[in-house]
Amino acid sequence: MKFGSKTVAIVLLLIGLVLVNYLATSIPLRLDATAESIYTLSAGTKKMLGKIEEPVSIDLYFTKDAGSLPIAYKNYAVRVQEMLRQYVRASRGKLTLNIVNPRADTPEEEKATASGLQPQVAQQGGEPFFFGLIVTQADQQKSIPAFAPQREQFLEYDLSKLVYSVQQLDKRKLGLLTSLPLQGTNPQQMQMMMMMRQQPQPSQMIIGELEQSFKIITVEATATELPADLDALLIAHPQNVSPKLQFAIDQFLLGGKPVFLAVDPSSQHFKRQSNPQQQMMGQSPQNVSSDLPTLLNAYGIQYDPQKVVGDLDNATQVQTGGGGVARYPIWLSLRGKEAFNQKSLPTAQLNSAMFIESGSIAKKEGSTLTFTPLVETSAQAGDIASMMLQFAQPDDVAKQIIPSGKKTIAALVTGKFKSAFPDGAPKDEPKPDGPTKKDDAQKEAPKPAADSLKESKTNSTLFVIADTDWLFDDYSVRKINFFGQTAAEPFNDNLAFAANTVEFLGGSQDLISIRGKGSSVREFNVVRQMEASAQKQYQSKLAELDGQLADVQKKLSELQGKKGEGNRLVATPEMAKAIESFQKEQAKFRGQRREIRLKLREDIDRLENRLLVINLLATPLLVGVFGVWFYRNRKK
Repeated sequence: MKFGSKTVAIVLLLIGLVLVNYLATSIPLRLDATAESIYTLSAGTKKMLGKIEEPVSIDLYFTKDAGSLPIAYKNYAVRVQEMLRQYVRASRGKLTLNIVNPRADTPEEEKATASGLQPQVAQQGGEPFFFGLIVTQADQQKSIPAFAPQREQFLEYDLSKLVYSVQQLDKRKLGLLTSLPLQGTNPQQMQMMMMMRQQPQPSQMIIGELEQSFKIITVEATATELPADLDALLIAHPQNVSPKLQFAIDQFLLGGKPVFLAVDPSSQHFKRQSNPQQQMMGQSPQNVSSDLPTLLNAYGIQYDPQKVVGDLDNATQVQTGGGGVARYPIWLSLRGKEAFNQKSLPTAQLNSAMFIESGSIAKKEGSTLTFTPLVETSAQAGDIASMMLQFAQPDDVAKQIIPSGKKTIAALVTGKFKSAFPDGAPKDEPKPDGPTKKDDAQKEAPKPAADSLKESKTNSTLFVIADTDWLFDDYSVRKINFFGQTAAEPFNDNLAFAANTVEFLGGSQDLISIRGKGSSVREFNVVRQMEASAQKQYQSKLAELDGQLADVQKKLSELQGKKGEGNRLVATPEMAKAIESFQKEQAKFRGQRREIRLKLREDIDRLENRLLVINLLATPLLVGVFGVWFYRNRKK
């Protein structure tokens, strides 16, 4: 082949490679071989994207050339870009993606700042960089101020939620049915309290959190139906709820709308209002528990309103009457990954929460619904009758708790629910006999009610938690006076838990169906198992050597610590010989200890070297084999 022909062949080969790469990136065909399909869009996301009516613009701001940019952020930025490109492909032209590099002192940086994006700074020092997202539809704009690699498992949910929320023009409607003073003193009561020189009660902070995303509509327990067009329903400590309203709640849930239900076997708020002296005089005590047995039993949820959960491992320290401190096991201070479901969106980012005299819930046998625990106690938890807590001291309560395993405090129940009212709406209670009014005779006959749902139309979602006190400020925030204004400092994640859960439930069914996925940064499970196996094999010998070494060091310190005049060591020849002997033993034991630690790493180092060789030689060998095969076939 002549030189010109070779040059043309090489140029054509390069052009072919470029075209192949371009076609590979353009063809909407992907193979996701990961265990949790982290690179594949969920069915809920695809449905949500298919419902977009007007074009949506996505602007990803990432300062890729910032100094000292952590490698974790660079890799995560590639991950976000690839995910967004999948959104664009799945939207079929409804989404457009713009990737912006906001360098310092440029119009792009000013636009990022004006849109609410927050600059980040590397821990090792360096110039600030932007890594955020702005989604725009018409005059609606939402943003993620700053991406964090730690939240990678919920990347799809965060992106889908942003695209969904930018299409909502009005706040979603949240119905609130509660016997608790979460909303504080209403305007009608405020004037009366001021006349009686009483201080009006402010709303709890959870209401302020919810009002940022929802329009709250109050529902009275005596109502017979729910307000129209509610997007979600929050029920906290339901008491004396009318049967017709329970039927409306049942139909609301079966219709596909989410419900947040908080019940309590022992409400601290109502316990404070109860008067023990009235009970001693024979008067009926105030009801401090709450329950909806008709609904919970029909939905396959087990809950006992007469039993409180105590946890010996997660007991809260409280002050006793004598000024001391005691651990109170029915006041739960839950912390860490073991207490909160790390794969569920409402609880994945929680670190701590407090629950006061809470109950427990469980899935009944035979239920076909999916019961996902969100908050659990330790294995050192047990039940105790709520009536036994009235005059009991913290130490006495701890003695009554018999551990019976983990208890579920909160759970997410999903699936196709069966109606708690299979015979339809409950009938009105018969009116007492009396004279019939003429107006009653002239009234039109009531119209027949529409057929009620016997089963969920689609998958329904019910969040259940067996405590209500955690919604109050007393157990979630510390209020401080800041230049004449009242500020609140959270001391746990109660507020975040409530806001996350309601926000999660208040989204569309497409969003609720999205689950957290794994991370692209995978753990070395094989290496961890090898370390555990080696540690188990040599642990006893290592512990024995550590004990002998500590004994020798102790004896050596005792001999060297005998000082005489002028702070000098006075030693006989026998003592000097003993010191020298102990020093040799110390060096010998340290050497043996070092050899054992090296053996702990032998298999891991061997695996590391094997993988290194494979990574270095695999590609050249494959290319060489292909070249030999190609050469031989071409020669033939």
